[in-house]
Amino acid sequence: MTEDIISNIDPTFVFSALVVATSGAGYVLGSGNIVDIAGLCCTCAGTMMVAASANTLNQVFEIKNDAKMKRTMRRPLPSGRISPAHAAMWATSVGVAGTALLAWKANGLAAGLAASNLVLYAFVYTPLKQIHPVNTWVGAIVGAIPPLLGWAAASTELSLNAMILPAALYYWQIPHFMALAYLCRNDYLAGGYRMFSFADPTGKRTAWVSLRNCLYMLPLGLFAYNWGLTSEWFSFEASLLTLGLTIGSLSFVLKPSPKTARRMFYGSLLYLPAFMAGLLLHRLPNEQKAHNLAEKSELDGVLYGADLQDKERATQKRQDRNPSSMQSRPPVAYASVAPFPFLPVPIYDS
Repeated sequence: MTEDIISNIDPTFVFSALVVATSGAGYVLGSGNIVDIAGLCCTCAGTMMVAASANTLNQVFEIKNDAKMKRTMRRPLPSGRISPAHAAMWATSVGVAGTALLAWKANGLAAGLAASNLVLYAFVYTPLKQIHPVNTWVGAIVGAIPPLLGWAAASTELSLNAMILPAALYYWQIPHFMALAYLCRNDYLAGGYRMFSFADPTGKRTAWVSLRNCLYMLPLGLFAYNWGLTSEWFSFEASLLTLGLTIGSLSFVLKPSPKTARRMFYGSLLYLPAFMAGLLLHRLPNEQKAHNLAEKSELDGVLYGADLQDKERATQKRQDRNPSSMQSRPPVAYASVAPFPFLPVPIYDS
């Protein structure tokens, strides 16, 4: 029953939700004291459009494979509800539109990351799934780029502390997909995919790979604190979260079975949202972003002052060329300029 539920999870939906959520988290982490809500919405919208394009191209290239798998045979393309040409046109248009939106509302760096990730997912990772088990590690790179995209959209640059969430995503995806491939190996085998678990009938190697990547995640909370990304509380919370996932992978190592693999899989589903929530809750404003904003404000002030000086010089030159322009009215008679209310109204010279 549980395996049927897991096998019915559509990976494209999970991928799209993961991409949008992590890019939004990256945008918030890369922001200064104030988060630009409009910029955040535009970044998430552009990222969602590019992810939709990548997913559609993936399904165009894998129609025959999807038709052989239980969890994908009811998709629009293998079921015949949508033609491949229509899907390809949709993917191209929405991918270009999403990249253009990121370039317009964010910056070229974010748009470049989105476009490169689309190419990596659709034209490298997708065909590699039918060639070599290394596809899992390439797919982990694809999943690690969206938070970098969000960070770049917010701060216009990438720094060392921008790598915390991408690193967590990269290492998290390995045990997550190792457990999924182990539980759904028959479905993947029917679809013609090359997974690491196929050459590991006992599950021992699959479990060890999962445990190794969980151990890589243990110091990430401490790095986040030392690099000024979060407060010290996050280092403690992240260590506890990773320790729980590590225990799950260790049980998979000690006794490889569908039960322990399922436990590790569900643990990975709980780990990622909790890790990102901790990052956002304990985040510290991006100092580089705040510094850039301060420099921009200072530069704008200098330019504004220079512009005022230029206007004053231009006004002074006009006055020097035409002194009569300084007087909007004829000069007031000397005898009438006295600060007393009982004197007559000033008389102007003609």
